[in-house]
Amino acid sequence: MDDFLIRALLGGIGVALLCGPLGCLVVWQRMAYFGAALSHAALLGVALGLFLHLNLQFAILLVSLAVSALLALMSRRRDLSSDTVLGILAHGALALGLVLLAALPGIRVDLAGYLFGDLLAINRADLVWIYAGGAAAMTVLLRIWRPLLSLIISRDLARVDGVAEPRIRALFFILLSVVVAVSMQVVGILLIVSLLIIPAATARHFAGSPEAMAALAALFGVAAVGGGLSLSLIADTPAGPSIVTVGAGMFAAVAITRGRATG
Repeated sequence: MDDFLIRALLGGIGVALLCGPLGCLVVWQRMAYFGAALSHAALLGVALGLFLHLNLQFAILLVSLAVSALLALMSRRRDLSSDTVLGILAHGALALGLVLLAALPGIRVDLAGYLFGDLLAINRADLVWIYAGGAAAMTVLLRIWRPLLSLIISRDLARVDGVAEPRIRALFFILLSVVVAVSMQVVGILLIVSLLIIPAATARHFAGSPEAMAALAALFGVAAVGGGLSLSLIADTPAGPSIVTVGAGMFAAVAITRGRATG
């Protein structure tokens, strides 16, 4: 295999292994729209990174964290529903990012690459970022896994057990921000949420425990990456959308098969 294919496969696998467990937490908490808001805000991070000459992943991480903090503050207002706040921030950040990118003087931007990913262009520095960021995120996730599950099951019981909800929630938002930053080049800003949701939703049909579902979600994500890269090479299609297409196909096949089995 050519080096660029090996790098693409390794990068996709690294992101899939990270998105699997986190995607389960997103599915259990019905936070897909929150993930979409963070991913849309990533384009604003790209624009600011180019304007300030910062590392793009670092700029995306900073913007994602800022959006998470802003969402936490605005969610306390009772005159606006949470989905309204998410919609305003998601599309507002996306639009502002597009405006800033168009206004950058003398900089030609591959907008399609940012929106839909450019997996085949991953280099060794990107791999270091993906695996270093992923390892740090997984370390934190393992520490907050049980407390976060307790909050999902019952916030009242979790509080009785001494779970510090604000701190745990804040760490979870940071982890989602890291996922957005490391996943951008694999599937693109508009498809990041798909890599979180689809493998987790597929694994839900088979898992008997939260940990089993997290492991299966990671495996389904890896399978989607491998299948999507193969489809991209055979049919000359974009790698990011191909990965999501294969993942969606696996979910559809599992859902239909399981539905017939229980029917």
